[in-house]
Amino acid sequence: MKRFLLSACIAALLPALALAQTANPNAKVDPKNNKVSRPVVEKPKQKLMTRDELRACLTTFDKNETDAKDIKAAQAANAQERAEMVKSKEELTQQGTALTTTGAELKAEREELIKGQEVIKAQLPKMERPDAEKVLADYKAKAAAHDARIDAFNASKTKYSADAKAFDAKVEKHNADTQALQARAEAHLDKVDDWKEDCSKKPYDEADEIAVKKELGLK
Repeated sequence: MKRFLLSACIAALLPALALAQTANPNAKVDPKNNKVSRPVVEKPKQKLMTRDELRACLTTFDKNETDAKDIKAAQAANAQERAEMVKSKEELTQQGTALTTTGAELKAEREELIKGQEVIKAQLPKMERPDAEKVLADYKAKAAAHDARIDAFNASKTKYSADAKAFDAKVEKHNADTQALQARAEAHLDKVDDWKEDCSKKPYDEADEIAVKKELGLK
């Protein structure tokens, strides 16, 4: 039985071709009405694909189907990675804003400590020893707390810089992977178009299809 190669997204059959009627010089003429009888035109026999041709078409179709699934999975993973990177960018932006705010606060705090130091220098000679010692102890405590905040700030800034650098590298790789995936998808569509042109509209024998699919282990 003749069949046409089918797929989920490809039209299976060619539309029937209308044959124009032509005059038959050998047609019998009725002498009474002088009308020409309808000629009998034999329909040309369709050429079926050979088993080798059918095998190549089925193999290519199966590979295209596998590639399509792989590309779809890769696109889903790519989209997920992009969503995660958008989230990471937002977090880095928030961290950068917080660091800028903290840096401004520390700068203002340091300026206040410097002013306080000048005031203490001017007051110490006029103060009793116990009072002077208390004032100095309070100032040293404030300065030590300030230094601790600066150390924490510098550590956060160093980590932020490393995270930002790693993020930039990840973005660069993601963009390269995205371009490669787009090129792969376009190449796949070209192969599908080639398969349509070479295989989708060519008839074949059903017995050959059963035999070839069994040989290739296809369903």
